[in-house]
Amino acid sequence: MKNSFDERNLKEINNWLKASKKIALATVIRTWGSSPQPIGSRMIVNENGDFSGSVSGGCVETSVIRECLEIIKKDKPFKKIDFKISNENAWEVGLACGGEISIFIEQIS
Repeated sequence: MKNSFDERNLKEINNWLKASKKIALATVIRTWGSSPQPIGSRMIVNENGDFSGSVSGGCVETSVIRECLEIIKKDKPFKKIDFKISNENAWEVGLACGGEISIFIEQIS
């Protein structure tokens, strides 16, 4: 699987920093079973909710964006979140095959 974070995302970070935007970086740090993105996949989110890159998909990614905005708003340096999905409810939150992922979110400046 290819990581979706590339030079375009780095340019976006640079542009947001030059515009004095607050930014959070979300990184996949653990996967188990099936997951849409591999370990090391990243997504950036600014204080306005604009984002670039991908850490999962569906409702998981929406939740990650919400968590990024929360650490920016509360000025927390970092947070780890886990998504542990059983096969019965995997489709509901965006993990199509019942996998598990852990995401590390940190503010960057």
